[in-house]
Amino acid sequence: MEWVALALFMAVIVLLLAGFPVAFTLGGTALIFALAGVIGGGFEQAFLAALPSRVFGIMTNETLVAVPLFVFMGITLERAKIAEELLETLSALFGSLRGGLGISVTIVGMLLAASTGIVGATVVTMGLLSLPTMLKRGYSAEISTGIICASGTLGQIIPPSIILVMLGDVISSDYQRAQLAQGIYSPETVSVGDLFAGALVPGLLLVVLYIAYLVIVAIVNPEAMPPHTTDPDAQVSILDVFHALFAPLILIFAVLGSILLGVATPTEAAGVGAAGSLLIALQRGQLSMERLREISQGTLRISSMVFLILIGASVFSLVFRGYGGDDAVRALLTALPGGVFAAVLAVMLVMFLLGFVLDFIEITFVVVPIVGPVLLGMGLDPVWLGIMIAINLQTSFLTPPFGFALFYLRGVAPASVSTAQIYRGVIPFVAIQLGVLLILALFPGLVTWLPEKLS
Repeated sequence: MEWVALALFMAVIVLLLAGFPVAFTLGGTALIFALAGVIGGGFEQAFLAALPSRVFGIMTNETLVAVPLFVFMGITLERAKIAEELLETLSALFGSLRGGLGISVTIVGMLLAASTGIVGATVVTMGLLSLPTMLKRGYSAEISTGIICASGTLGQIIPPSIILVMLGDVISSDYQRAQLAQGIYSPETVSVGDLFAGALVPGLLLVVLYIAYLVIVAIVNPEAMPPHTTDPDAQVSILDVFHALFAPLILIFAVLGSILLGVATPTEAAGVGAAGSLLIALQRGQLSMERLREISQGTLRISSMVFLILIGASVFSLVFRGYGGDDAVRALLTALPGGVFAAVLAVMLVMFLLGFVLDFIEITFVVVPIVGPVLLGMGLDPVWLGIMIAINLQTSFLTPPFGFALFYLRGVAPASVSTAQIYRGVIPFVAIQLGVLLILALFPGLVTWLPEKLS
C-alpha cells in the first residue's frame, strides 16, 4: 500500500499549493485517506487509536512550551523598537566607512535574530527601517535588498531560533526511533540546547562571510556602497553605543548562556527571555496596556498556528506510516547509489525545493519525521543533521523566485525597487549559504565540536 502513502503526500502538497489552511489540510486529508482505507480494508484502525495519546503528548511536551515564550519575547522586542535604535546607533558609528551601513544592517540583523528569531518580522522591520536609508545614501538596490533579506533570515539559524526549538523536538524523537529500530533500548538523547550549541559556529560563520562579501564589494565596486558623510553633531559616543547594545546583549547572554551552561532548560530560558523583553520595553517607555494586548494577541495567533499544524502533522504521520510510507522512504533512500552521501543529498534537495512552497513549520513537522529516522539510522549525527536542515531551509527562504524572504521584502519595498533587483541582490548570499552547507558537509566538527564540549 506504499503507493497510497505517496498519493497522500502528493494530495497534501497540491492542496497546500491551492491555498487551503495548513493544519486542516494535513489532518483532514490524512483522515479521509484513513477512512477510505478502513472501508477498503487496507488500513489498520489501530493507528487511529494512537491519535489521542499523540495529541496528549503534544499538550504535555514541556520543550514546546518554549515556542510561545520565544514568540512573546520576539514580538515584545519588535514593539519596543530595539531594531530602530540599534540601526540608528550602528549606522552613525560605521556609516562614514565605505560599506559601513551595509555592515551595520548585517550586525543588527544578527542581533535581531538572536533576540526575536522570527524571520518574517525581522525582514519586514529591516526593510521598513533600513532600505529607504540605504537607497537615500546611494547604495545600489541589489546590494541593499540582498543584505536585508540575508541578514533577516539569520533568525532561522542563530539561537534562540524558533525553528531550532521545533526541529530539536522532532530530531530528538526521530533519533530515539532510529536507535530503537537498531535494537538499542537505552537510546541516547539530543536536546534543543544541543542544537543551539551546534548552530552558534555556523551562524557566526554566515555573518562573517556576509560581512567579508560586503567588504570585497566595497573595494571592487565602491559606487555600489558609498560612504556617508555625517554631521559632526550626529556623531555617536561610546555611551550611546553602550545604551543601544547593553539591554539586548544582556538578554541574549541570559537566554543563551543559561541554556548552553546547563543552568536552565530552553523552556525556562524562554521564560527569562519573555520577562526580560517586558522589562526592556517598560524601561524604554514602549509598554502600555494596549501594546501588551497587541503583543499577547500576536503571540496567541502564531502559537495557535504552530500547535494546530503540529496536531495536523501528527495525524498525517500516523496515516502515512499506516500505509507503509516510512518503509517506502527507507527503501528508496537506502537503494540510492552512493550510500549515505546520496541519501543526504537527495533529502536536502527535496527539502530545498519544498522550501519554495511550504513554510519551515510544515517541513519540520511533516517531512523531517519521514526522512529523519532513516538518515539517523545510517549513522549521521543528529545535531549535524538538524543544523544542515535549518541552513538548507534558510537558503530556500532566500532563493528566487519563490523564497519567502523575497516576498516579505517585496511587500514593504518602495515601488522604485523592482522584483528583478531583489532577485539579483540575493544571489550572492544564496551562493554563500550553499558554500557554508558544503563547508559543514566537509567539516562536520564545526557543528558537533561545541555540543560535545558542553556535554
